[in-house]
Amino acid sequence: MSEVHADLDRRQMIRLAAAHAICDIYQGAVPALLPFLLAAHGWSYGTGSLLVLAATLSSSIVQPVFGHVSDKRPAPWLMPVGFVVAGLGLSVVGLLSSPTAAFVAVLVSGLGVAAFHPEGSRAAAYAAGPRKATGMSYFSVGGNIGWALGPLLVTATVLPFGLGATVLLALPALAGAVLTSLELPRLRLARDRATAAAAHATAIAVREQTDPPRDDWKAFTTLTGAVAARSIVYFGLMTFVPLYFVDVLHTSKAAGETALIVYLVAGAVGTLAGGRLADRFGRRPLLLTSFTLQAPLLVLFLAGGPRLATAALGLMGLIAIATFSISVVMGQAYLPNHLGVASGVTLGLAIGIGGLAASALGLLADAAGPRAPLEALIAVPLVGLVCVVALPREAASRSRRARRLAPA
Repeated sequence: MSEVHADLDRRQMIRLAAAHAICDIYQGAVPALLPFLLAAHGWSYGTGSLLVLAATLSSSIVQPVFGHVSDKRPAPWLMPVGFVVAGLGLSVVGLLSSPTAAFVAVLVSGLGVAAFHPEGSRAAAYAAGPRKATGMSYFSVGGNIGWALGPLLVTATVLPFGLGATVLLALPALAGAVLTSLELPRLRLARDRATAAAAHATAIAVREQTDPPRDDWKAFTTLTGAVAARSIVYFGLMTFVPLYFVDVLHTSKAAGETALIVYLVAGAVGTLAGGRLADRFGRRPLLLTSFTLQAPLLVLFLAGGPRLATAALGLMGLIAIATFSISVVMGQAYLPNHLGVASGVTLGLAIGIGGLAASALGLLADAAGPRAPLEALIAVPLVGLVCVVALPREAASRSRRARRLAPA
């Protein structure tokens, strides 16, 4: 039975990564819409950041709820349903002139995003076999691509055709719903095989008189703190980079969107490299390196003009976004008996804290301009660094043992 998951299922992983990319378009599109919405309706920075908060509240913070449900009773059908809800919610935002109505529409869209992620990451864990970090990096890079496609699609539709063109953003969601619906039989087969392999691994553990895997909630909580710090920086940049380029560096809206795309594409490249490096050298050392470099790169970002800022953003994406997949795998290793909750927190709740912080930073931007919240972000990676230092050093060896004995 161990041969079933002897290696990564590339075909299924590619399809799951593609679905993840389509899903996260609806997260990347929200910050990219802000300059257009604020200019068209005269809304404040605080109002714009509230839209990011709406997306975060529904798409991220409620993910552990979906994760808990999927731990009790797997529900892969949530993926296609989630696509429909996500696409319909965001497609009407450009048609609404009321900030309250826009808030509700973004909130609904985020619920669809939240429904996809726990089931998607669970399926990715099954498809990864023993190569957890590498496999999850493929799944995560799909999300990175989706975040990058969000601003690209917004620019390609709204810039030439106006805010009413957001209705076209429903089309990718429909494609995602079809893709995941067609994949459901194969996902159920992978789940059944993984369940059988888990029983086989348990039998091996009993025969070798080894302890069954236990949840390490203390280490998981510490990891959550690091993920939260990283996501504050992530959402802060996602929210204020386009505004900073337009209002402080006096560039065009397209230049700000381009800088954001560079940040996200670099993150996709870093994610692929980071997964393989983590499988080879360990996850904790990569997190330490990432958090050590983030603050200096933020200083560099603010030190010059558009070109230097864009270059610094590229490096920031390369070393910061790259750790998303690593933290998900670490969370699943710390909570081997609660994969859905681990995914929901590391992909959802902890990241959602970043959206909440972005809302607070919006008030700071209203008071002191869009540069002020970016300056405030410089201290945040240091908090994450403290959390990573506190993580147990044996985490790498424990995850290697888990990869030998468990399929997911």
